[in-house]
Amino acid sequence: MFFEVLKNKTLAELYKLLEDRKKEQLNMRIQMRTSQEFKAHRIKEVRRDIAKIQTRIVQKKSEGVM
Repeated sequence: MFFEVLKNKTLAELYKLLEDRKKEQLNMRIQMRTSQEFKAHRIKEVRRDIAKIQTRIVQKKSEGVM
């Protein structure tokens, strides 16, 4: 996910996206623990996506955009 895409999102959209990514991360952890097939490279991508989203949320809050 590119950071430029996140710049145009509202806080509500960012929180929804964050929730979706965290659910995806949880599902991948469960798949990994139960020895199901999953795409290992996605774990790293999702973790970084979560960090990017959280960074953008903090930036928006500091700008005073609610």
